[in-house]
Amino acid sequence: KVKGENQQLTTEKTQLTADKQTLQENLDKTSTEKKQIEDLASTLHASNIGITALKIGSSGKEKVTTTAKRTNAMRVSFVLDPNRITTTGTKDIYVCVTAPDGKVISDGGSSFDTREEGSKSFTSKVSVNYEQNKVTPVSFDIKQTDKYQVGDYKIEIYNNGFKIDEGVKKLKKGGLFS
Repeated sequence: KVKGENQQLTTEKTQLTADKQTLQENLDKTSTEKKQIEDLASTLHASNIGITALKIGSSGKEKVTTTAKRTNAMRVSFVLDPNRITTTGTKDIYVCVTAPDGKVISDGGSSFDTREEGSKSFTSKVSVNYEQNKVTPVSFDIKQTDKYQVGDYKIEIYNNGFKIDEGVKKLKKGGLFS
């Protein structure tokens, strides 16, 4: 009779050990999934993107332009939307500006890792003082040493490895009848 009870207890212990292992695996999986969701939910979102071509004179005077040959800077502005999960602090925003020839305007070799496109060259890294659940306006200028080209400039904004907004600025040829 005792031998049978010992056998019963050994079987129950084996089952409980297996159940405990299954519960721990489920807990680990749930914890990993929770971290992934929090990571995704803490990614900021940008809106109201504005892209302005500027002619900045030697005196610092700014004039809005639409022609490539007059442009010597682009002002990119947008707002970071409120996010209840993202904590207050400095957030890195990566901005990629692709010229009409398909090349990213870059200081040479600067890249970051995206979640879906792999490593990507960027034009500017902007550190923003973000306050949790508040609208945060962002504005900065992009200058390049080369002359601006005629055509579409594509501006992509990234946070946490995800593209959070994009826009296009068209620069015209200029001249008397353009």
